[in-house]
Amino acid sequence: MLSDDWHFTQDVDDFLARAGDFLRSRPALHNTPLTDIEKLRIRRADAPGTEATVFGRLESGGGEVRAIFYLTSRGRLVLTPLSAEQTDTLAAHLAGLGHSPSNVIADHDTAGAFAESWQRRTGAAPVPFWRTHLYRLGTLTPPQPRPEGHGRITGGRDREQVVRWCREFCVDVGEQHSIDLIDAGSWDDSRFGDRHFTFWQTPDGTPVSMAAATSIAGGMVRVDPVYTPACFRGHGYAGAVTVEVSRAALAAGARDVVLFTDPANPTSNALYQRIGFVHVADFAGYRFSYGAPQTV
Repeated sequence: MLSDDWHFTQDVDDFLARAGDFLRSRPALHNTPLTDIEKLRIRRADAPGTEATVFGRLESGGGEVRAIFYLTSRGRLVLTPLSAEQTDTLAAHLAGLGHSPSNVIADHDTAGAFAESWQRRTGAAPVPFWRTHLYRLGTLTPPQPRPEGHGRITGGRDREQVVRWCREFCVDVGEQHSIDLIDAGSWDDSRFGDRHFTFWQTPDGTPVSMAAATSIAGGMVRVDPVYTPACFRGHGYAGAVTVEVSRAALAAGARDVVLFTDPANPTSNALYQRIGFVHVADFAGYRFSYGAPQTV
């Protein structure tokens, strides 16, 4: 019997030609790879030779893709679901090739299994830094009562406020890397640079909440981020703007609308369930601490 094997490439177009159907087969679960790899593809097309990302696909003996990974030039390793045995094999391959991921994110079980495998192979200590619930939209249910006001797609005149609110959101959730990019004026390189933003505004035209969505990828749109300044919270604005963005995604042809939530925030988790989102899976992230090199 032919065994499963990993195949590596830095050619994003070749990778998508071979693994694209696999990614599109479960767009909700694969939402991060779908959006990340599309951004990398566009960036590579605009500036050939940049972003030396390594892509990998796990194929069965018959050539069927069973899983994928990608390791960005900044050391971010993203995995689709793998067994403990498969994470150990991948860790051996990556270590043998001299790769040193700075962190890994995946579904909860895969991330934990890879973190253990990587520590056994390299001695790098895994430090948990991210936990999240993944939700997929079932039946969209607008909040009742609906807050006064309406949604409005943002334009050029709103950029300063969008950037400011994204930074405030990052402060709230402790997303330092994005704060650094925003402060450095590298908005387009941040994870928000390719988003489509919508405000919820009151009848007098005051923006009070904001939600963004990715472009459709594999039939999927991810709502990210959703943010309401503290002074406007408690009035249902976040639910209203999330419904607005989700409805627009469905109207544009998305089959799956997904979002991530902080498990430690019961308010947001309850809100998204009330408007029709259903829990799909849990995800986790680990940073790797390699320690100081030993001297002889």
